[in-house]
Amino acid sequence: MAQPKYKRVLLKLSGETFLGKREYGIDPVFCQWLAREIIKATKSGVQIAVVVGGGNIFRGERAAEHGLERTVGDYIGMLATIMNSLALQAALEKEKQDTRVLSAIEVKDVCEPYVRRRAIRHLEKGRVVIFAGGTGNPFFTTDTTAALRALETKCEIILKGTKVDAVYDKDPKVYKDAKKLENLTFKQALTDKQIEVLDNNAISLCMEHKIPILVFDLGKEGNIEKAVSGQKIGTLIS
Repeated sequence: MAQPKYKRVLLKLSGETFLGKREYGIDPVFCQWLAREIIKATKSGVQIAVVVGGGNIFRGERAAEHGLERTVGDYIGMLATIMNSLALQAALEKEKQDTRVLSAIEVKDVCEPYVRRRAIRHLEKGRVVIFAGGTGNPFFTTDTTAALRALETKCEIILKGTKVDAVYDKDPKVYKDAKKLENLTFKQALTDKQIEVLDNNAISLCMEHKIPILVFDLGKEGNIEKAVSGQKIGTLIS
C-alpha cells in the first residue's frame, strides 16, 4: 500500500454523489462502495474528514422554485446534508470503520454538535469525521463549508470528488476539443468563467491560506487512495 503524502485531508462530496444510479435520493449500493473506497485510503494511515452536500435531496438556492424563501431553502438543504452524512456513516460502520458525524445544526439524537477540538480529537483517534449541516448559516454553500472545516481542522488538502476525471478548459460533454488541465492556479479558477470547481468564496479561502485542491474522478476504483498518496491524478489547483 502506498504511503500517504498527507497526514490529514478533507474529502468534499457533492450531494449528487449519493444518487449513484438513481434519479433521486440515496443509493445504498453506491454508499457501500464509497465507504470501502474511503476505508482503503484510511488504511495507509491518513486521517480523513468529509463534507457532504445535499443536492440529491434539496438545493437551497432553488428555494424560489418551490415558493420558499432562500433562508428556509438553505436550512432544508442543510438538513439534507445531515441525511447524507448519516447514510455514509452507516455504510462506513457496516465495514467496521469508526465514524463520527458532527453537525453545525444541533440534532443531538442522531449526531454530535460540531466542536473543532472534538473533531480534531476524533481524527487523531483514526475515526472518519463527517461534517454535516453546512456552516449552520444560510447563504453559504457546502464548498465554503469544506474550505472552512479544512482550515479549522488543519487539513493539508481538499480532495474534490467529481463525476469527471479532471478540470477542463470547457465542458467536455459539450465540446470534443475540451482540453484537460493537470495544474491550475487559484487565480485561474477564480477568473475563468468556463471553469467551475468550487464557489468563489471557497477558492478565495483556500488561496488566502494556501490549501491546495485536487479535483478527481470519485467513481474510479482506488482513486481516493491514489489522491491521498500523492499520485498524479485529476487537476491540482494551488
